[in-house]
Amino acid sequence: MIFQYKTKESGDIKVFHLFGELIDREQPKIMVDDVIETIEKGTVNILLNLKELRYINSSGLSVLINILTKSRKAGGDVAICCVNDKNQELLHITKLDSIFNVCASEEDAVALLNKQSV
Repeated sequence: MIFQYKTKESGDIKVFHLFGELIDREQPKIMVDDVIETIEKGTVNILLNLKELRYINSSGLSVLINILTKSRKAGGDVAICCVNDKNQELLHITKLDSIFNVCASEEDAVALLNKQSV
């Protein structure tokens, strides 16, 4: 399945809903460009909703780390939510669950990012 994404605004947070499989660095290039543009326009908190992301590999994790780095350098943060069991296990094995803010729901992630912005 091909990688796709949709975005929406939630206050001062840009929410990215990821779909399909994130297994290549080139697949999400447009999304990463969108993240960069979002940060340059002043929205530095990013929420990645992985509910519909079926699979992610090491290349996909690299993309997520790149987004996290860009956000934090701009004074913001990234939260990840709605992670399926397989992807949650990958985040745990790689210890990225201790680097990212991982939340059960989009509402929890929005609340967390809003709390950090204060």
